Amino acid sequence: MSEYVLLQYGADAFNARFQDLKGRAAFAVSPASHNPNLIVKLSREPGWSQHHPGTMGPDAAYFYFGPSRPSYSSVYGVGTPTPTSGFIVYGNNRHSIPMAHLRRQSKEGSQSRYFTAQSGRDYKWKITPNRMELADRRSTLAVWELGAPTDDFDARLTIKHAGLAIVTEIMTTLTMNRMGEALGW
Repeated sequence: MSEYVLLQYGADAFNARFQDLKGRAAFAVSPASHNPNLIVKLSREPGWSQHHPGTMGPDAAYFYFGPSRPSYSSVYGVGTPTPTSGFIVYGNNRHSIPMAHLRRQSKEGSQSRYFTAQSGRDYKWKITPNRMELADRRSTLAVWELGAPTDDFDARLTIKHAGLAIVTEIMTTLTMNRMGEALGW
Protein backbone atom coordinates (compact mmCIF):
# COMPACT_ATOMS: atom_id res chain seq x y z
CA MET A 1 0.00 0.00 0.00
CA SER A 2 1.40 3.41 -0.97
CA GLU A 3 2.00 6.15 1.55
CA TYR A 4 2.62 9.82 0.88
CA VAL A 5 4.72 11.86 3.28
CA LEU A 6 4.35 15.62 3.59
CA LEU A 7 6.74 17.65 5.71
CA GLN A 8 5.27 20.66 7.47
CA TYR A 9 7.35 23.83 7.63
CA GLY A 10 6.07 26.39 10.10
CA ALA A 11 4.66 25.60 13.54
CA ASP A 12 1.83 28.16 13.27
CA ALA A 13 -1.47 26.46 12.43
CA PHE A 14 -2.53 29.64 10.59
CA ASN A 15 0.58 29.91 8.41
CA ALA A 16 2.46 26.80 7.27
CA ARG A 17 3.51 25.02 4.12
CA PHE A 18 3.71 21.32 3.31
CA GLN A 19 6.17 19.69 0.90
CA ASP A 20 6.67 16.11 -0.21
CA LEU A 21 9.99 14.31 0.26
CA LYS A 22 11.15 15.50 -3.17
CA GLY A 23 10.71 19.13 -2.12
CA ARG A 24 7.56 19.72 -4.19
CA ALA A 25 5.08 22.15 -2.66
CA ALA A 26 1.90 20.24 -1.76
CA PHE A 27 -0.26 22.50 0.44
CA ALA A 28 -0.05 25.96 1.96
CA VAL A 29 -1.99 27.51 4.83
CA SER A 30 -1.91 31.30 4.97
CA PRO A 31 -4.00 34.27 6.10
CA ALA A 32 -6.09 35.66 3.23
CA SER A 33 -7.74 38.61 5.00
CA HIS A 34 -8.26 40.27 8.38
CA ASN A 35 -10.98 42.70 7.42
CA PRO A 36 -13.22 42.63 9.34
CA ASN A 37 -12.64 39.01 10.49
CA LEU A 38 -9.81 36.57 9.91
CA ILE A 39 -9.97 34.43 6.76
CA VAL A 40 -7.36 31.71 6.21
CA LYS A 41 -6.85 29.83 2.95
CA LEU A 42 -5.66 26.24 2.60
CA SER A 43 -4.55 25.58 -0.98
CA ARG A 44 -3.47 22.38 -2.69
CA GLU A 45 -0.70 22.93 -5.20
CA PRO A 46 -1.61 21.81 -8.77
CA GLY A 47 1.88 20.42 -9.44
CA TRP A 48 1.65 18.08 -6.46
CA SER A 49 -1.81 16.88 -7.52
CA GLN A 50 -0.52 16.09 -11.02
CA HIS A 51 2.08 13.73 -9.52
CA HIS A 52 -0.65 11.87 -7.60
CA PRO A 53 -3.46 10.83 -9.97
CA GLY A 54 -5.68 9.54 -7.14
CA THR A 55 -6.00 13.05 -5.74
CA MET A 56 -9.62 14.14 -5.73
CA GLY A 57 -11.84 16.75 -4.17
CA PRO A 58 -11.55 20.52 -3.92
CA ASP A 59 -8.21 22.25 -4.37
CA ALA A 60 -8.81 24.81 -1.61
CA ALA A 61 -10.63 25.46 1.64
CA TYR A 62 -11.37 28.83 3.21
CA PHE A 63 -11.65 29.25 6.98
CA TYR A 64 -13.98 32.16 7.78
CA PHE A 65 -13.60 33.01 11.47
CA GLY A 66 -16.08 34.86 13.63
CA PRO A 67 -15.32 38.10 15.49
CA SER A 68 -12.35 38.21 17.84
CA ARG A 69 -12.98 38.20 21.57
CA PRO A 70 -10.72 38.23 24.62
CA SER A 71 -9.72 34.65 25.37
CA TYR A 72 -8.76 33.02 28.63
CA SER A 73 -7.24 29.89 27.13
CA SER A 74 -5.52 30.95 23.89
CA VAL A 75 -1.85 30.28 23.24
CA TYR A 76 -1.66 34.00 22.44
CA GLY A 77 -2.11 34.89 26.12
CA VAL A 78 -4.90 35.55 28.58
CA GLY A 79 -7.16 38.37 27.44
CA THR A 80 -5.66 38.54 23.94
CA PRO A 81 -8.40 38.93 21.32
CA THR A 82 -8.66 35.65 19.41
CA PRO A 83 -11.00 34.65 16.58
CA THR A 84 -14.18 32.76 17.37
CA SER A 85 -15.40 29.73 15.47
CA GLY A 86 -16.94 30.39 12.07
CA PHE A 87 -17.35 28.25 8.97
CA ILE A 88 -15.45 26.50 6.16
CA VAL A 89 -16.06 26.73 2.41
CA TYR A 90 -14.41 24.26 0.02
CA GLY A 91 -13.17 25.74 -3.26
CA ASN A 92 -15.78 27.93 -4.89
CA ASN A 93 -18.64 25.89 -3.39
CA ARG A 94 -21.57 27.97 -2.12
CA HIS A 95 -22.23 25.71 0.86
CA SER A 96 -20.58 26.47 4.17
CA ILE A 97 -19.83 24.01 6.96
CA PRO A 98 -19.68 25.20 10.58
CA MET A 99 -16.18 24.75 12.00
CA ALA A 100 -17.66 23.04 15.05
CA HIS A 101 -19.13 20.37 12.71
CA LEU A 102 -15.58 19.47 11.61
CA ARG A 103 -14.43 19.05 15.23
CA ARG A 104 -17.33 17.20 16.83
CA GLN A 105 -16.79 15.48 20.15
CA SER A 106 -18.67 12.24 20.93
CA LYS A 107 -18.16 12.36 24.71
CA GLU A 108 -17.31 15.25 26.97
CA GLY A 109 -13.63 15.18 27.87
CA SER A 110 -12.70 13.04 24.87
CA GLN A 111 -9.67 14.16 22.87
CA SER A 112 -11.04 12.57 19.69
CA ARG A 113 -12.74 14.75 17.08
CA TYR A 114 -15.14 13.58 14.38
CA PHE A 115 -16.16 14.95 11.00
CA THR A 116 -18.36 13.91 8.12
CA ALA A 117 -16.74 14.22 4.70
CA GLN A 118 -18.55 15.65 1.69
CA SER A 119 -19.14 12.03 0.63
CA GLY A 120 -21.20 11.43 3.78
CA ARG A 121 -18.63 9.10 5.42
CA ASP A 122 -17.61 9.66 9.03
CA TYR A 123 -14.00 9.96 10.18
CA LYS A 124 -12.28 10.27 13.55
CA TRP A 125 -9.13 12.16 14.56
CA LYS A 126 -7.45 10.73 17.69
CA ILE A 127 -5.59 13.69 19.14
CA THR A 128 -2.64 13.66 21.54
CA PRO A 129 -0.21 16.54 22.17
CA ASN A 130 2.41 15.33 19.64
CA ARG A 131 0.35 13.21 17.27
CA MET A 132 -2.99 13.05 15.45
CA GLU A 133 -4.30 9.92 13.76
CA LEU A 134 -7.19 9.88 11.28
CA ALA A 135 -9.23 6.72 10.79
CA ASP A 136 -12.46 5.58 9.23
CA ARG A 137 -14.29 2.54 10.61
CA ARG A 138 -11.72 0.12 9.18
CA SER A 139 -8.27 1.64 8.93
CA THR A 140 -5.93 4.54 9.53
CA LEU A 141 -5.83 7.05 6.66
CA ALA A 142 -3.35 9.63 7.94
CA VAL A 143 -0.95 10.30 10.81
CA TRP A 144 0.44 13.72 11.76
CA GLU A 145 3.42 13.82 14.15
CA LEU A 146 5.51 16.67 15.50
CA GLY A 147 9.10 16.59 14.32
CA ALA A 148 12.06 16.11 16.64
CA PRO A 149 14.01 19.21 17.72
CA THR A 150 16.84 18.15 15.39
CA ASP A 151 14.57 17.89 12.31
CA ASP A 152 14.57 20.74 9.78
CA PHE A 153 10.76 20.47 9.55
CA ASP A 154 8.10 21.06 12.20
CA ALA A 155 5.89 18.01 11.61
CA ARG A 156 5.37 15.03 9.33
CA LEU A 157 2.06 13.96 7.78
CA THR A 158 1.80 10.45 6.35
CA ILE A 159 -1.25 9.83 4.16
CA LYS A 160 -2.28 6.35 2.97
CA HIS A 161 -3.26 5.95 -0.69
CA ALA A 162 -6.95 5.66 0.27
CA GLY A 163 -6.70 9.15 1.79
CA LEU A 164 -5.91 10.83 -1.55
CA ALA A 165 -9.61 10.84 -2.43
CA ILE A 166 -10.27 13.19 0.52
CA VAL A 167 -6.82 14.74 0.89
CA THR A 168 -8.08 18.34 1.03
CA GLU A 169 -10.62 17.35 3.70
CA ILE A 170 -7.84 15.61 5.62
CA MET A 171 -5.72 18.76 5.44
CA THR A 172 -8.69 20.99 6.32
CA THR A 173 -9.68 19.03 9.42
CA LEU A 174 -6.05 18.59 10.50
CA THR A 175 -5.57 22.35 10.22
CA MET A 176 -8.89 22.99 11.97
CA ASN A 177 -7.88 20.74 14.87
CA ARG A 178 -4.52 22.50 15.17
CA MET A 179 -6.21 25.91 15.05
CA GLY A 180 -8.75 24.82 17.67
CA GLU A 181 -5.97 23.65 19.98
CA ALA A 182 -4.06 26.92 19.48
CA LEU A 183 -7.17 29.00 20.23
CA GLY A 184 -8.24 26.94 23.24
CA TRP A 185 -11.52 25.75 21.71
